[in-house]
Amino acid sequence: MPKAFTPKVVTANALLEGDVVYLSEDDRWVRRLNEAELLTDEAHADLRLIEAQARHAEVVGAYLADVKPGPNGPEPTHFREDFRRTGPSNHAHGKQAEAS
Repeated sequence: MPKAFTPKVVTANALLEGDVVYLSEDDRWVRRLNEAELLTDEAHADLRLIEAQARHAEVVGAYLADVKPGPNGPEPTHFREDFRRTGPSNHAHGKQAEAS
């Protein structure tokens, strides 16, 4: 029996800055997970990933990340994605500095 599809977002790293980015519903790369497009259909998720992977001049390493719907948008279900969305761990800069 096939495993049920879990909601996903398309994520990658911005080519020039290296920041973690997410694909929004209107095809923008956003830096906040809660602004990402929540993908609940497997075929649509696969198509969005193919489209993202073709954007070589903008991002590298695009993939589908498991998420769950939350009150303010998608939320991570795995510690790796939770860690990635907070930014670098070696200094308080970028997303970490903005949270202060």
